[in-house]
This record gives sequence, C-alpha cells and structure tokens, in this order.
Amino acid sequence: MKRNRHISIFLVCFFVLSLTATSFSQNALDYVDPNIGGVGHLLQPTRPTVHLPNQMVRVYPVRNDYIDDQIRFFPLNVISHRSGEMFGIMPVSGEVHPSQWFSGSEYDHDQETATPYYYQVLLENDNINVEYSPGSKGGCFRFSFPAGGKENILLSVLQNGKLKVSGSAVEGTESFNSMQAWFYGEFSEEGVAQIVKDQKIELGNQTEGSQCKVILSFDAAKGKKLEFRYAISYIGPEQARVNFHYDISKESFDQIAQKAKKIWQQALDKIEVSGGDDAQRRTFYTALYRCYERMVNINEYGQYYSGFDGRVHQANRDFYVDDWSWDTHLALHPLRVILDPKIESDMIQSYVSMYEQTSWMPSFPLLWGDNPCMTGNHAAAIIADAWFKGVRNFDVVKAYEGLRRNATEATMLPWRNGKMCRLDSFYVDHGYYPALKPGEKETEEMVHGFEKRQAVSLTLTQSFDDWNLARLAKEMGHQDDYSKFLKRSAYYKNVYNQEKGFMWPRTEDGKWIENFDPKFSGGPGGRDYFTECNAWTYNWYVQHDIPGLINLMGGRTAFISKLDQLFREGLDRSKYEYWAKFPDATGLVGQYVMGNEPSFHIPYLYDYAGAPWKTQKRIRMLMDTWFMDNIFGICGDEDGGGMSAFYVFSAMGFYPVTPGYPIYAIGSPLFEKVTIHLEGGKIFTVKANKCSRVNKYIQSALLNGKPLNKPWFTHEELRKGGVLELQMGPRPNKNWGTDLSASPKF
Repeated sequence: MKRNRHISIFLVCFFVLSLTATSFSQNALDYVDPNIGGVGHLLQPTRPTVHLPNQMVRVYPVRNDYIDDQIRFFPLNVISHRSGEMFGIMPVSGEVHPSQWFSGSEYDHDQETATPYYYQVLLENDNINVEYSPGSKGGCFRFSFPAGGKENILLSVLQNGKLKVSGSAVEGTESFNSMQAWFYGEFSEEGVAQIVKDQKIELGNQTEGSQCKVILSFDAAKGKKLEFRYAISYIGPEQARVNFHYDISKESFDQIAQKAKKIWQQALDKIEVSGGDDAQRRTFYTALYRCYERMVNINEYGQYYSGFDGRVHQANRDFYVDDWSWDTHLALHPLRVILDPKIESDMIQSYVSMYEQTSWMPSFPLLWGDNPCMTGNHAAAIIADAWFKGVRNFDVVKAYEGLRRNATEATMLPWRNGKMCRLDSFYVDHGYYPALKPGEKETEEMVHGFEKRQAVSLTLTQSFDDWNLARLAKEMGHQDDYSKFLKRSAYYKNVYNQEKGFMWPRTEDGKWIENFDPKFSGGPGGRDYFTECNAWTYNWYVQHDIPGLINLMGGRTAFISKLDQLFREGLDRSKYEYWAKFPDATGLVGQYVMGNEPSFHIPYLYDYAGAPWKTQKRIRMLMDTWFMDNIFGICGDEDGGGMSAFYVFSAMGFYPVTPGYPIYAIGSPLFEKVTIHLEGGKIFTVKANKCSRVNKYIQSALLNGKPLNKPWFTHEELRKGGVLELQMGPRPNKNWGTDLSASPKF
C-alpha cells in the first residue's frame, strides 16, 4: 500500500471489504469490474455506471474515459446511453469561484472503487472523498471533507431549469429534448445558500435559466460526513418528493449500498460458472452486469410520463425506455428472454404502448420519444423472438398492427421517421432499395445528408424484419400478410451479385454499380451502400434464410471457403486509411469486424454448413483476443449491452443466430460448467468436460443423456431445463455436429 494515504481511504476500503467479504470464495458480483472497456478502441468507452438492474437512475463520474485524470462532476442521472446527463453535483473546499464549475478535480485510480452498487473516489485537488450508492428512482452521495477547510457543494442544472434551496432540502428541474425532469433531495445538515449570477456569487436560495448554479456551504468539522440523498421524477416536483420518500429516505447510506448489493447478487447469480480462470470470469460477469444497463423502468409508483405523447399515464405494470434496437435485438433481448422473461414482456408491452401513443412502432425509444437512429424495423425481431420462445404476456394483436404499419407505411431511410418516400415505394415494387452511382447527386430530399441511403443494408435488414413479420402474421392467421411478407423476406437475393460473389448495390434501372470495391466503396462508413461496415460484413446478413444464402454462394463447400476467406482477407491499404473511413470496424480479423453488431452471428454460420469445428475455433479466438479483462476489453461500441450480450452467450457456449427463430447454435464454452437458473425454478446446465484454453473442440455431446450430433438445440429444450454435456479436446472432431438432416427450417 502507498504510505500516507488519507484516513478516509482506509475507512472506505474497510467498508468495501465488509460489503464483499461474505466468504473466502468470490461470488459473481465480486468479479465485476465496471472499468473494463473504459478506453474505446476508436469510438466510445464504457462507463463505470452505478445503478440497479434496469432502473431509471444511473450515475457515473463524468470524465472523457478511463485514462482521463480529471473528474468534472457527478450527475444525478444519465439521460440516455451516450446522450448526456442531467443535474450536476461536485464538492469543493475553500473559497469558490464561478470558473470552478466543470473544471474538475484530479484523481487516481488507485484511490477509486467501482462496483455496480457502490462507487468511491478521492478528489485529490481538495482531498475530498466521494461515495455513491443507488436506489431505483434516486441515490445517495456521501462526502468526507478534510478537517479545517470550508465545505462546499456545487449544484448545477446542465441545460435549462431551476434550483431552489429550503433549509437542508434542494429541488430543481431541468429541460432537455422536449422533456423535463425534477429532483428533490435533502442534505444531512443545513448549509448556507448562494447563487451564481452574471458570473458573480451572491446570497440567494433560488435561481433559474441556462446552466443555473447554486453553492451550498457547510461548517467544517473533524471526521464529519455530509450526505445528500435525492430522487428523480419525470412527472413533476411532487412526484419527486414521493419517489424520495419511498425509495431513498428511510435507510442509511450503508443500508442503501447493502440493499443494492443484494439486488445485484440476485441478478448475476442467475448464471453460475465454474472452471475457466479469473480473467475469464471477470470479463463474463462484467459483461452480464452491462446487460442490465438498459432498458430502464420509468414507472413511478403506478404512473409514468411518456415522452411519446407528452402525457402522464396510470399503469399497473412497468414502463421501459432507452433502447437501441439495431444493437440490442441480436443478443441482448434474446438473453433477457432466457433470464428475465417477465421483464422482457413488460419491455415489449412498453413498445406496444409507444405505438399506441404515436401511431408508429419505435426503433430507438428514448426518454423523450423515438430517435430514428440506424436502420430496420427491428421491433419485429424483438417481438417475434419473444413470442416464439413462449413470452406471451403482451398485446400481440396491437404489436402486430404497429409492426405491420411500419413495414407498409413508414420510410426505411436511416435516421428518419415518417411516411414512405419514393425510394420506399420503389423497394416495394422492385424488391431492392436503389443506390446512386458514385458521384451522382441525391434526388430524394428525405435522405439524410451524412447517413445517405445505405441501400444494400436497407434491403438486407428489411428482408430479415419482414421474415419475422411473416411468421407473426401466420401465427395470427393473416394468410395474405404471411404470403406478402414471406415474399419480401427473399428480397435479399435481389442484391446478391452472383458473378462477383457479394451483396452489391444496384441502380434504379436494375444495373449493378460499376467500379465497386467490396472493401472500401461507399463513402464514410460505406453509407452510400452499407451501414458502418463493408460488403464483406454484409455478405452474411441473411440470418433468416441461411440455406438460401448457402445456395446463393454455390453450396456448402464454397460457402465455407468464403467464410474462411473473410477471416483472412487483407485490407489492401493501411489501417490508417481504412479506419479513417470505417471507424466502427474495430476488432478486425481479416475483414471480419468483431467490434460491430452485424458481425456477431457470422462465426456461428459454420454450424449450418457442416463445419462446426470451425465455429469452435473462431469463437474461442475472438473471445480470447478481443474480450480481455482490462480497460481495452470491449473491442467496439458497447451500446448498452449489445456487445456484452454477445460475449455472455458465446462464453456459455451457444448463440441465437436468428432472433425470431427459437434455436441456439453451439459454439465452444469457456467454462467447465454453466448453470442457468430459469423461471419457475428450472435449471439448464452446460457441462464442458476437460474444457480449457487448449481443449476448445467438441468431441461428442449429450442432451439430457441422449447423443446429440447436430450443432444446435431448441429454446424449448432449454426452457424445460436439462443438461447439455460436451466432451472437449485439443483437436477438432470433424465428424461431430455434421448431421444436417434435421437442419432448421427457416
């Protein structure tokens, strides 16, 4: 230990040990390190977010990333994933100057503690120790100041709003993106209030306007700890008081932390692992923690405010917002179907309610409404996946109505909401989204100036979502819709250039774009034709008809050869030039992009072509290479659980290649034993006998004691509980898993 460490750090360490030391062996929660991934490879880092699973208040230290040596302030809540914060609080000592706001304090990671349920850091500029633990609608800060100095708390509205001090109580409001938030909080003692006006400090207990600021000063006392507990509301100031009363007012700081710890233990203990090493367990349980960051429940004790229609609604079930379906439909929602089907049904019903409130099914439902990022009608995949896996506690009739309206009346253009444009009509009539020739001027005013048409990706994405919609239509007896959407699900074939062997852009006259480079064409992010990645990635974006894709590519042998080449193909240019154009394409292995969501399913495609040992080899290499237990341990944008859910599935040994179709492709488990605790007390276990970093190949398999020679199993087999037992070895058994006679019928 470093010498001369402040006494408060000793006390904090003792406190944390008392929270975690329940036995000599570590439990799941002890392995979580919220700083994993804290330095983004090219784009966004993760944050050490402190919160309860899927609850509306989330807090982290505001800094650029893990290697930033200054903390600017602490928010009272995060607005949305990567969309900023609301209200700011920061302790300082001595005399205060207006310029101190957001100037930050230095800190040292050796004097920082980050867990899901408790955060602590020493602010070195003023030798102030900060602690925080969360509730569901609020949280509690605890500040330890050095003796003899003047103690101050800086409170800020980050955008427009109001602050008011009444004795030891503080309340405020902040507006953002057509939304409004309120907070009510109480300090453990009364301070002297001042406000900042025209860059000058003066006595006063209330202020309003842009970035309004309040200073609260307290008398210094040796060993004193100042607490601030608060609650947030999106309904109004009185509801903020109600939330404060029920959520955070009645317990001590230590009790709040212990309660939060217990909730997290219950969440993470739904998956138990044994075997592997500490690094793998740290990565695994940190990834699982990330899977509970979104969506968030904003029901405030029987009512919620919806930014979708600007009204307060009475509700007898939870209402969830903050989801990026382009990122989360692939693995995060399917994981929740397994671990938390009731919560998943509430989230889907929230989507349905949003449709009822706006007449459109959302794609990126945030606090203030739908943010039309990215592409696709992916609510179709989310809803179909849950329905066909037995999650039924939502209004499927209304859900289908909304999904159908989006598919038949809404524009497909990226980053746009609203009715169809001419290009969408062309898609319906001709079966593909038309692309412009290189250098050709845009003719459709609805096309986003930077995001462009993304024509090939739109065709592939819509084909997949229409397949899910077709299956729902058939389930509900809408035969005409089933036929129509099933036909549209095959439109992906219209952008496959048989001669070139790639998904390829074509113009309105039906001609293929000439001088097209599958690695590099399409402008920034390939957006003229693709979404953030190139044709090598999107060649495989046909999860809903893998046999059809195999046939397009010339059969199983050619398909496997093309897959192999994906992982070997060079850039044909410097990394500098490549990443300047494709910054989302991180975690590269050849042309394979581990760092972006469209690639997640690709290593598992070998299973469907009769070469499952190649899936086992690839998936182990990808996990070992790109998901380490350090600050670089997330190879792409985390996006609120998308990347982490991929890892959780893959580490357990299976993956939902096709959301909407209830089967799981088998990979290569990292652990000797994975125990999944299911709804109703049932258990599904994956045993990987002799599993190790070397013994990654499946030699044989039993499912509930019966031989299994196909590299997949069904959700129903998982949901009933049972045991998948794998014998592992150091060399591939090329005879196992090759029985394709019972291939999935997409």
